[in-house]
Amino acid sequence: MQLFAVGLNHTTAPIAVREKVAFQIDQIGDAVAAARAWFQKDDSCGCACETAILSTCNRTELYAACHATDSVASTAHFLADYHGISYASLRPHLYALPHDKAVRHAFRVASGLDSMVLGEPQILGQMKETVRQSDAAGGLGTYLHQMFQRTFAVAKEVRSTTDIGASSISMAAAAVKMVLREYGEITGKHVLFIGAGEMIGLCATHFAAQNPASLTIANRTRERSEALAHRVGGKVMRLAELPEAMSQFDIVISCTASTLPIIGLGMVERAINARQHKPIFLLDLAVPRDMEPEIGRLDNVSLHTVDDIALDVMAGLENRQAAVIQAEAIIESRVQSFMHWVDGRSVVPAIQDLRDNGEVLRQKVLARAQKMLARGDDINTVLDMLSKGITAKFLHGPKRALRQSHGDERARLAELLPQLFRTTR
Repeated sequence: MQLFAVGLNHTTAPIAVREKVAFQIDQIGDAVAAARAWFQKDDSCGCACETAILSTCNRTELYAACHATDSVASTAHFLADYHGISYASLRPHLYALPHDKAVRHAFRVASGLDSMVLGEPQILGQMKETVRQSDAAGGLGTYLHQMFQRTFAVAKEVRSTTDIGASSISMAAAAVKMVLREYGEITGKHVLFIGAGEMIGLCATHFAAQNPASLTIANRTRERSEALAHRVGGKVMRLAELPEAMSQFDIVISCTASTLPIIGLGMVERAINARQHKPIFLLDLAVPRDMEPEIGRLDNVSLHTVDDIALDVMAGLENRQAAVIQAEAIIESRVQSFMHWVDGRSVVPAIQDLRDNGEVLRQKVLARAQKMLARGDDINTVLDMLSKGITAKFLHGPKRALRQSHGDERARLAELLPQLFRTTR
C-alpha cells in the first residue's frame, strides 16, 4: 500500500491557479467518489483507493492510500480533468509527497506549520470537516482513517505543549493593518462585509474595534447576516442591493463560497463615478475570487486578495522559532511512530495466513481425536496423539522447506527457523 499526497498551496501557486482547482465543501463527497472511480479504472490500479480531499483558500490537496505504482501522476491528471483545466498548466504548481512525506505534511498542516498564518487554528477545523465529508463518501479505509486520527492527535499535542500560536497575526488583523496603511484610520469609514462565514465574522470583529462610521453585512442568508450584525453592532443588507449600494462604502471585504465573481468591473466603475472618484478599498479573501481581477486596473480603487496579506501575517515569526523547532520535533517523532504502524500492517496478511493454516491443521487433528474418543480409546492415548499430531503437522512445512533448500537459502533458513519456533521457558 502506497500513501501519498498531491496538491498545491499558497507557496506553489498564485490565487489565479488555486481558485481553478478549489472544491467547495459540498463538493467534497462527490469529488472523493469521482477520484476513487478514477483510480479504479486506471490500468495501474484495479482497486478503489482510499481518498480524502482538503480544500481551503490556501490549498487543495488529495490524500490517498493506493496499490498503484503511478498513482501520483494519476492524481494530478484527475485534478486537471475534474476541473476542466489542462494538465500542463497545473503540473508545475503541484507537489507530490510519497509515504512518510505525506504523513509529515498532514501533521504539519493540521498543526498550523504550513499555513500562511503560522499556528492559525482554523485549518484544524477545516481539516476535520473535510475528513468527515470524505469518510461519509466512503473514501477512508484503514490507512487514511488511522493517519487522520493521529493527525488530529498530533495537532492537539503541538498546540497544547508549544507556543506555536502565540504572537501570531490573524488574517482578520492583517486586513485591518492593510486598511490602516492606506487610510491612516478606520474611524469614520463605512465598511461592507460580503458573506457571513467564519473569516468574515473574524474580520467584522476586528474592524468593529476600530470604531468605523458603520458596519454592514450582506449575505445570501439573511438569518446569518442578522446574527453577525447583532454581534458586531452592524446592520444588514440584501445581496441583491449591492449594485446600487456599492458607492456608499469606503471599504468592502468579501469572502463567500460563490464559484463565480459577485463584484464585477462594471459595478465598481459605476460606484466610483457615484462616489465622484473618492477612493474605495476592496479586499477579496475568497478562493475562487469574489471580485473580478480587472477591477484592480481602475483608478481610485485599491484591490487586494488573500495573497497580498502574506507579509503581514508572517509578522512575529522570528519570536516563534523555538516553538516551531519544538513542534517539528513532536511531529517527527509521531511520523516515525505512524510509519512503524504502517510497516506492521504489511505483515498482517502473512500473519492471517499462518493463523488460517494453523486452524486447518488443528481441525484435522481434533477431528481424529474426536473419532478416537467416540470409539472408546483411552483418554491419555488420545491426548498424546493430539499433541504429537499438532506438532508434527505444524513442523511439516518448515522441515520440508529446509530439506528442499540448498546453499545460501538453506543457511538462511537454518538460522531463521530456530528463532521462529523458539519457545519461552
